[in-house]
Amino acid sequence: MVSAIIVTYNRQQFLAEAIDSVLAQTYFIKNPQDWELLIIDDGSTDQTESFLAGYLQTVPNLHYDHQTHRGVSPARNRGLALARGEFIAFLDSDDLWLPSKMEVQMNYLGVFPSAPFCLAEEIWIRRGKRVNQARKHQKSSGFILEKTLSLCLLSLSSAVFRRQLFEDIGTFDEALPVAEDYDLGIRIALRYPYYYLSSPLIIKRGGHADQLSRKYWGNDRWRVKALWKALNSGVDEDAALLIKKEIKRKSTILANGFRKRGQISQAEYYEEMIKSLGV
Repeated sequence: MVSAIIVTYNRQQFLAEAIDSVLAQTYFIKNPQDWELLIIDDGSTDQTESFLAGYLQTVPNLHYDHQTHRGVSPARNRGLALARGEFIAFLDSDDLWLPSKMEVQMNYLGVFPSAPFCLAEEIWIRRGKRVNQARKHQKSSGFILEKTLSLCLLSLSSAVFRRQLFEDIGTFDEALPVAEDYDLGIRIALRYPYYYLSSPLIIKRGGHADQLSRKYWGNDRWRVKALWKALNSGVDEDAALLIKKEIKRKSTILANGFRKRGQISQAEYYEEMIKSLGV
């Protein structure tokens, strides 16, 4: 069984399109008893719950769960706890799956039973216009730890995971308000190769004012926390050196940014961190 999980928070205006893109999956149409869709509402205060009533009456595979607003990681973990499937597929509530997405990826995972997950290429839409990805965002296959340290290459909406992966490396870090996908991507890269399909199978929409990536200045603060966690997880010397270099790079950016903003104690915190690395 496949468990599709949509986490939403005050995103009623996007939710119908996201749900409809799940219902249009050719794999689900061909296998009507072999999937479920979980909507995890992270405490929405708009009309999300009443809006979903029509879907709940007509789509037996759809299930709705409402929790007190706690953030995206607790909500995703709630979805994982409720999910019944051997395969897990997340969809951000403002993204869309193309109709063949699940069929292509399930076929791939069937051919490669040792692959714990696979990613697909994306079509990027920003403020209603298609944009090209920068080269640094280009996904690739194989053992790509160094690439995952620089920036997040794990696009959750484009991935299908075997449940066993989360049992092996753990779920989303609820201490991180952002960069939880970056953290998960590093944990995966420390143990497994990445499996990437070059066909675009999702539409990733951005530029919204409520996106977490735009909510906080200095999101590298959370990425540095994720890097320290990785460094202290028992990695080998080569991986440790790569991680330390990335902590130094991100901490230098943060220290300079805090100094420009007159936040001297924060700048000094990261400057001391850089000294402690010994690289």
